Amino acid sequence: MPLTTLKDVLAAASQTRTAIPGFNIDNLEIPEAVMAAAERSKSPVILTIGQGAINAGQMLYLADVVRRLADQSSVPVVMHLDHGVSYEQVIQCLRAGFTSVMFDGSHLPFEENVKITREVAAAAHAVGVSVEAELGAIGGVEDNLIRDNRNLVDVREVERFISEVEVEALAVGIGNAHGIYKGLPQLDFDLLQRCQDLNPPPLVLHGGSGIPDDMIRRAIRIGIRKINVATELRNAFMHGLEEAVGKRDIYYMYRNAFDQAAALAEKKMRLFQCVDEPVHIA
Repeated sequence: MPLTTLKDVLAAASQTRTAIPGFNIDNLEIPEAVMAAAERSKSPVILTIGQGAINAGQMLYLADVVRRLADQSSVPVVMHLDHGVSYEQVIQCLRAGFTSVMFDGSHLPFEENVKITREVAAAAHAVGVSVEAELGAIGGVEDNLIRDNRNLVDVREVERFISEVEVEALAVGIGNAHGIYKGLPQLDFDLLQRCQDLNPPPLVLHGGSGIPDDMIRRAIRIGIRKINVATELRNAFMHGLEEAVGKRDIYYMYRNAFDQAAALAEKKMRLFQCVDEPVHIA
């Protein structure tokens, strides 16, 4: 089916009280593996192109791959920009056919974040594209973006932000971090509940790799409707390559990596409870 928007799949997730996975993709095999898992699970999926892939010059190539996979798919697929760094980059993605864009102004002063996000939303909404914003800069390392902090979102800023900017999704910092956690994640669920009590747009949890299953389920119960997974998916793919390298057969290596990435993706889809639920896109 044609690409759909983040707004549409998150509306379905809100109705079913589930979460939609956002998987970072970096090459041809990873999105193909994710889509194989999505077809088996009957799960909508968000294929996310992040700053690592963009800096490597892969944006247009991956956009073409995602569009082709969506056209062949029986489940809803969103093409999403992850952690967009500027208004200009968002415009590039709109021209490339993205159906969802994130502008990450969480590291900026609040007023500047509001200003640029509002400009991004005006441009994206004019062409029917969804927007994700972020408050409470999320720590850790992803796509060479390093933020060494445990920044918890300010609920007062959430209240102000959603009154001033119209977005379809909002990522909040509740102690989550990119990359693999050192020790047990310290997620502030009371803070998440206070954010949810404000009746915000669907909330997003970044740094989904390595969060224990019980914490994921609790976050979904409170109101998380999109969960990003990057590091675990990449690690599964790389493990598949490393495990098969002794075969000295490139096709076997890629097939093994494909299988392990697909298995990880399907495991996350089932954890997020978004499987076997028909999603009707208007």
